[in-house]
Amino acid sequence: MKKIIFFILIPFCLLESIIVFGQDTVKQQRFNFHFQQTVITQYKPPFSAPYSGRNSLSPDEETQTSITSTLFGAARLWPGAIVVFNPELSGGSGLSKTEGIAGFPNGETFRVNSVAPAVYVARLYLRQLFQWGNEKDTLTDDVNQPAGIRSKRYFSIAVGKFGMADFFDGNNFSHDPRSQFMNWSLMDNGAWDYPANTRGYVQGLVTELGQPTWTLRFAFTMSVTEANSSTWDAKIGKANTQTIEFEKRYTLSGQQGTVRILSFLNNGKMGSYSEAIQQNPSAPVVDSTQQYGRHKYGFGISADQYISQNFGVFAKASWNDGHTETWYFTEIDRSVSFGGTLKGTSWGRKDDELALAFVGNGLSPDHRDYLAAGGYGFIIGDGRLNYSPELIAELYYKINAYQQKFWLSPDYQFILHPAYNADRGPVSVLGIRAHIEF
Repeated sequence: MKKIIFFILIPFCLLESIIVFGQDTVKQQRFNFHFQQTVITQYKPPFSAPYSGRNSLSPDEETQTSITSTLFGAARLWPGAIVVFNPELSGGSGLSKTEGIAGFPNGETFRVNSVAPAVYVARLYLRQLFQWGNEKDTLTDDVNQPAGIRSKRYFSIAVGKFGMADFFDGNNFSHDPRSQFMNWSLMDNGAWDYPANTRGYVQGLVTELGQPTWTLRFAFTMSVTEANSSTWDAKIGKANTQTIEFEKRYTLSGQQGTVRILSFLNNGKMGSYSEAIQQNPSAPVVDSTQQYGRHKYGFGISADQYISQNFGVFAKASWNDGHTETWYFTEIDRSVSFGGTLKGTSWGRKDDELALAFVGNGLSPDHRDYLAAGGYGFIIGDGRLNYSPELIAELYYKINAYQQKFWLSPDYQFILHPAYNADRGPVSVLGIRAHIEF
C-alpha cells in the first residue's frame, strides 16, 4: 500500500508549477487525484403497520448495505480552465428497495433496479474562470480542485455532467451523506426537486459570479423523459430546469456564518395529481396525465453559523407548489430542518464529531389527496393514507479512525409517520458508515 501511495504522489510533485502574486509564492497544481469509498449498513427492527402498499417500507426486520467508490480527477488545460472527470462505482440497496420513506435514511443509495455494483461516469465537465481584482483566495488541494490562487472577484461557467449539489445548496454541517448526516432530507433542501438522473447527476451549465462576501449562481440543465429515469429528454425547449441561488457570507461575534436563498423552476412532461384524481378517483395514476407544458417551482433557505471554533448550528426551510408529480429527487413538498455539530475537542478527540438534527416533511394538498386515493409515486405510496407530517431525528458520532483518512460513523434515525402515514411506524434505523478518502 505504501508503494502504491508513493508512486501516486510522485507525478503530483513533478507536475506542480510555481506562481508568484506580489510577495506570495503559491504552488499551483497542474492536476490532482482524490479517491473516496463509502460503505453504509443499516438495520431496522420490525414495526407496526396494519396495511402496506406497492411502495411501502416493509414492516419486517431488515438489513441492507450500500457502497460507492469515486475517483476524482481534475486538470488545468489553459489559464482559468479546469476539466473534471469522475468515474464512480455504486452497488447495494437501501431498505425496502429505497422506497417507503420520503426522507430516506441512506443518502448513498439510488433508485435503480439492480443491486449489483455498476461503473458509470458521475462527472465530466469543463469549467472556465475569468477573474479580476487584487484580493486573492488560496485554494487548497481538494476534490475536483487543484491547489492554486483565485481572485475573490470572478465569473465562471461550467458545462457538462455534474451533480447540482456540487455547486448549489451547500451547508457546512448538513450537505454530504458520506461525512455528515445520512438522511435525504438533510443532504439538501428537502422540497427542492433538484434535476438529476436516477443516480443523482445532470447535464447542463452552471454560471457563478463571485465577490468577496457573496456569490450568485445560475444553472440551466436538461430533464429526463420519465420520473426517476436516466434518459435525457431531447426536447430541451420544453423539458429543462432553471435554478438560481444567492449566497451571503458574514461574521457574527467573530464567527463565520452563511445564508443561501435558492429558487427553482422545473419544466417538462409531468403529470398532474388533481387531474389524475379526476380521471380515476378510486385508483389514480399520475403518469397517465403527463404532458409537456407542466411546471414545478419552489424555493429554499439554508443557513449555517459557527457558535465557536468547535460548535456550529444550521437551519433549512423549503417549499414547492406540489401540483405536478415529483420528477427527480423525493416526494417532499414542504420541509424544515435544524441541528448542530460539535467537535470532540473537549473530550480529547478534536477530529471526531457528534451531531444531531431534526426534520419535518410535508405534502401539498394535491399530493396528499392523490396518495389518500390510492395513488403511487416513484418512492412512496401505501395504497391509502392517514396523513400526518413525516418527522425525523438523526444522531451520529463520527470517529477519526486513522489519520483523517478513515472514518467510522455509528448512526441512529427515528422516523415518525413514514411516508406521511400515521397508521404506520414509528421506525428506528440503526446504521454504521465506513468512509475512506485520500
